[in-house]
Amino acid sequence: MGSIEERHERASAGVALNHDPDAWYEGFARPRVVLQPIAAPSVLGLFGFAGATLIVASHLAGWWGSETSTPYLAPFAATFGGLAQFMAGMWSFRARDVLATAMHGMWGAFWIAWGILNLLIATKALPAPTPAYHFPALGFWFLALGVITLSGVFAAFAEGNLGVTAVLATLAAGSGIVAGALIAGSNGWGKVAGWVFVVSAGLAWYTATAMLLKASYGRVVLPLGKTDREANVPGGQPTRPIQLEWGEPGVKMGQ
Repeated sequence: MGSIEERHERASAGVALNHDPDAWYEGFARPRVVLQPIAAPSVLGLFGFAGATLIVASHLAGWWGSETSTPYLAPFAATFGGLAQFMAGMWSFRARDVLATAMHGMWGAFWIAWGILNLLIATKALPAPTPAYHFPALGFWFLALGVITLSGVFAAFAEGNLGVTAVLATLAAGSGIVAGALIAGSNGWGKVAGWVFVVSAGLAWYTATAMLLKASYGRVVLPLGKTDREANVPGGQPTRPIQLEWGEPGVKMGQ
């Protein structure tokens, strides 16, 4: 094979080790682009969010259960809404989707923390709030979440993704309402927040389903809720097989 210096001299002369002069350029090996496509992480993230939010929000709205039901919800919320959604947020880095990274990462972390909190309360490591709907500390959790989610609303709208905009808008609204309810100790407003969260969960389920069917069938089945008309016409194919983003052939920005 020869030394590195010898190999560089041969390369400078235009003779590659594999006898292909085109494999070298100005004395250096031509770069290779290795494409590594991934599935849209937001399908998992939105389903995880929808599942956890639906069961907890419907309980918050007073549809079913009692105060003793929460510990039975915590494991599901922490794993599906928390761990799975948080992982989807981290995988969104690979998809170069900064909005999904922020929103899934934040809400996934919240559901993990919510599960841990309720585990600590169930094991009496922490005292349970009395009454349950007066919980200022948790209210400030939602205050922070609501403000950051509102930032995501503007970002999703700027991207022309009306489906995700609707999910985040109702989520931000629900977070603001439940924050005020928990801080002030209003059971009635807590139930209102539960209804708003259920709407957000339904929108998340629809958006994830539309993305899932589009990926499975290779064409639009349900409108994707984007400003691009082709993305909302059943049978359309808004994603091109080969795309050029930031000089990277085949690499698509976002999901």
